[in-house]
Amino acid sequence: MLLRPRREDHLVIGKYTGKIVIGIGFLMVVPLLTSIAFGEWDTVVDFVISISLCMAFGYGTQAVCRTDRDLGWSHGLVVASSSWLVATAIGAMPHWLSGHMGSYLDAMFDVMSGYTTTGLYLMQDLDHIAHGLNMWRHLLTYAGGQGIVVIALTFLFKGAAGAYTVYVGEGKDERLLPNVVQTARAIWLVSLLWLAVGALALAITGLALGQEPVRAVLHGLWVYMGAWSTGGFAPQSYNTFYYHSLAYELIAIVVMIAGSFNFALHWAVWTGKRREVVRNIETLSFAVTLSLTVLVATFALARAGVYSDAMVLFRKVFYQLVSGHTTTGFSTIYARAWVTQWGPIGLMVTTIAMAIGASACSTGGGIKGIRMGVISRAFMQDVRRMVSPERAMVTAKYHHLRDQLLDDSLVRTTMTITIAYLSLYGLMAVIGTLYGYDFLEAAYEGVSAASNTGLSCGVTAPTMPDALKVLYIIAMWLGRLEFMSVFALGGYAFAMVRGRR
Repeated sequence: MLLRPRREDHLVIGKYTGKIVIGIGFLMVVPLLTSIAFGEWDTVVDFVISISLCMAFGYGTQAVCRTDRDLGWSHGLVVASSSWLVATAIGAMPHWLSGHMGSYLDAMFDVMSGYTTTGLYLMQDLDHIAHGLNMWRHLLTYAGGQGIVVIALTFLFKGAAGAYTVYVGEGKDERLLPNVVQTARAIWLVSLLWLAVGALALAITGLALGQEPVRAVLHGLWVYMGAWSTGGFAPQSYNTFYYHSLAYELIAIVVMIAGSFNFALHWAVWTGKRREVVRNIETLSFAVTLSLTVLVATFALARAGVYSDAMVLFRKVFYQLVSGHTTTGFSTIYARAWVTQWGPIGLMVTTIAMAIGASACSTGGGIKGIRMGVISRAFMQDVRRMVSPERAMVTAKYHHLRDQLLDDSLVRTTMTITIAYLSLYGLMAVIGTLYGYDFLEAAYEGVSAASNTGLSCGVTAPTMPDALKVLYIIAMWLGRLEFMSVFALGGYAFAMVRGRR
């Protein structure tokens, strides 16, 4: 029996949603200070307005929704999903005020793309936007990689007993430390230490390429944020193709792969369990599927004679496939080259890589490597059962931080989420085709949005239908939160209307 939510339920959800929006307001202080440093006074005003709106909403909501009740499981899931929508609507204000967006819907598209670490964008004249706005674009994708809920857990929740449900609702389920708030802070520690190393390496490379010191530092920081968060935003419209540098690409590849790994894997390595890298089911799954997709794409493009030089061929294929498989979205080819040069096989292989995606509890999207590993092990277990004596007990294990037994409930849950992703991918492809796009292009772009990758073959543009923009926003949101918290929000809304008192 479905019960109608009570007033106390609304108050709890409102209170914690307000906390998360306050966190977004604090995050905007960084681009505000960047704009002040560069004397971009129009952008300063944009961020002052936006910060004021975040604080007014956040503190106003908490004032109205006063309650001592802690989060329950359903509350946490609803807060996780609803706060992303509110944060997108309010976080789009700087984009819209900048004058670089065709509409507020376009601004919301870009912000949802940033939060979900997708990387598709509709911003116009990207090469000439203010430094403060560029900082905001990259900061929101960097924060989105960790999770906007993780921001609130780190600074604003103060150990709330129900905080774990919000954390899980954002598509994470690993506790690095006993307390989920401590886990959130550990995630930030890992990310910030990588930030110091990765951004410095990219900045030094930029200096070697002839960039001015300030520009080299900013580009190094922004490209690092796009790579680590597997978000794919870059400061130039040509993405990382702009740099024409093998060194830049190699550093980006290292950061992309590191960012796509499970935060628990990072923590295990940092605490001395270095063999986890070669034993973990996700890293093994990633190595196998990446090798296969690179091999197929290289063979197809070599036969087509797209790249005459073998080194150029491997460099292009490996970079694009790493970018797609980690769901980063960086690219060193033109958008339409996916269609005109890579052709149907190249599109299909890259679409498969994006659909699989990276690790669970990471900055990456897609079905996830652990699910591919579990499905593979379950398949092999069933084969062994079929060829074993009738009374034989056939069991299977997999290693993810520790040896774990593969049971039917795990396989069922894995298949449920996998089927949900495949259904979303298929729906995106069909709807894109109905809007007049080629099926393979619609599938490629739809999977890119739903897997939070951000590679584009040219479908995503300010001129695309508004309804398709809304669909992509929903797909990015669903894919990033892995469906469950969004379903909980839908159930909560339905219960408000049809639930029994």
